[in-house]
Amino acid sequence: MSRASLDKDPHEVAAMFDGVASGYDRANSFMTFGFDRRWRTTTARVLDARRGEKVLDLAAGTGVSTVEYARGGAWCLAADFSFGMLHAGLHRNVPMVAADALNLPFADESFDAVTISLALRNFVDPKAALTEIARVVKPGGRLVICEVSTPPFAPIRFVHRRFVLKLLTWVGSRTSSNPEAYKYLAESMLTWPDQRTLGEIIASAGWTDVEWLNLTFGVVAIHRARKPA
Repeated sequence: MSRASLDKDPHEVAAMFDGVASGYDRANSFMTFGFDRRWRTTTARVLDARRGEKVLDLAAGTGVSTVEYARGGAWCLAADFSFGMLHAGLHRNVPMVAADALNLPFADESFDAVTISLALRNFVDPKAALTEIARVVKPGGRLVICEVSTPPFAPIRFVHRRFVLKLLTWVGSRTSSNPEAYKYLAESMLTWPDQRTLGEIIASAGWTDVEWLNLTFGVVAIHRARKPA
């Protein structure tokens, strides 16, 4: 597996997720001490998907987030480039499709909203993906991203980087058949840009009204934006 600070090989990343797919949701809950459920619930509230809307849940993995977003009656599609992750989520009652974020198999202006949860940092080129996502969203449509971030309070930031991420890696290695995968995921958290920098990347990809909400002391942040009408 490539180091998180270097260019990511999409085939390696897909293979990594294929390898951990069967236990990914369980390991994710262990690694986040159950906070992943709260983050999904808050992301769903920010997304505010309603009946009659079409929502693309990109890099949806096994579709656990897609189920959450569909509770309001919207038609939600789970898309991921890991066949293993999609296969592990076939028991969920949501439509699924294999898709590459850099070349989405959808027509222009197909969706009212697109959401990505804890996965944007695994894209080979996040800005290019955000530009491609804008193509398939209707004018005035929404983008909602839940992603790891940087705690703004220095003492919490120090503890998180020095101790918590190491603990997460250890827990992940004990609950997964692929310990190297969770080492990579922890590294990717350390190298990911902070809230403002990610907001600037989103804006540079053509989105407007970019804003963010810190969750759990800023360990995770939700970014929201709109496609110009």
